[in-house]
Amino acid sequence: MASRKPVQQGDTSLLKEYALLGCLALLWGGSYPLLKIAVSEIPPTTLIAGRVAIAALFLLGIVAWRRMRFPTDAKTWRDLFLQGMITSVFAWVILAWGARFIDSALASVLNSTSPLFVFFITLIFTRHEPVGWRKLFGVALGLAGVVLIIGVDALAGLGQQVAGQAAALFGAFLYACAAIYGKRLNHLPAPVSAAACLICAASVLIPVSVVIDRPWTLAPSLRALSAALMLALFSTGLAFLIYFRLLRTLGSLAVTSQAYLRQGVGVALGVLALGETLTPVIALGVLACIIGVAAINARVR
Repeated sequence: MASRKPVQQGDTSLLKEYALLGCLALLWGGSYPLLKIAVSEIPPTTLIAGRVAIAALFLLGIVAWRRMRFPTDAKTWRDLFLQGMITSVFAWVILAWGARFIDSALASVLNSTSPLFVFFITLIFTRHEPVGWRKLFGVALGLAGVVLIIGVDALAGLGQQVAGQAAALFGAFLYACAAIYGKRLNHLPAPVSAAACLICAASVLIPVSVVIDRPWTLAPSLRALSAALMLALFSTGLAFLIYFRLLRTLGSLAVTSQAYLRQGVGVALGVLALGETLTPVIALGVLACIIGVAAINARVR
């Protein structure tokens, strides 16, 4: 009996990490309606700057409460700055720019290709974690599930508005790079990594916002401000806390697999909150996403 206990503890620990992966998908999947509400009254640059700054303050509070310390060496701060630029500045700005020129459905499909990029970058270049046919199957099946959920018709626009499509794909590529590069920060506690990256991003975004939007002249409604606050605290602060933890416990490919789960979250929210109909094709797509994520994250003893 004693020999089985560590396995059971390991299973429990993995279940906890998978639950956090689902929570991350929920937090990022639920960010789209909040973003839509907030950006209708707040310019994108100011919204992202505020989102990042508020999330950074939230995480600074956690770091102080847990009496953690920030790194003091220049190399680690260079890594943190680059990670912050990739995740919170470059990828968001490029994706937002690309979304102006292509249909949102096609943008969602292209934005879900991050696991594919992680797989091939890992296989060909970094080899920082094991990849194989099972994970490739999971990546391909999950992406197929996304297409089924959003609708095969979304692919009809491929080849048109090439610049917008390239921007959406490049944004997904940057997400993949961030998930791989972020492994360099595994020696830091997740709250420290998350807070420091957002501080670095805010140091760039706030001055840009001041110059471009002059935010003191804006007068958004309470509804837009509430949406922006929830976006900052939950979909950014709490999400980044989970993101950096999972990079250490599950790995780069597993973390990006939540891109597939986000589509399922969107379907579930639509059915439960908006009374939308769950068609057989969409249900099949959700099932494909779940099986794909399971194949990516399955552990072989």
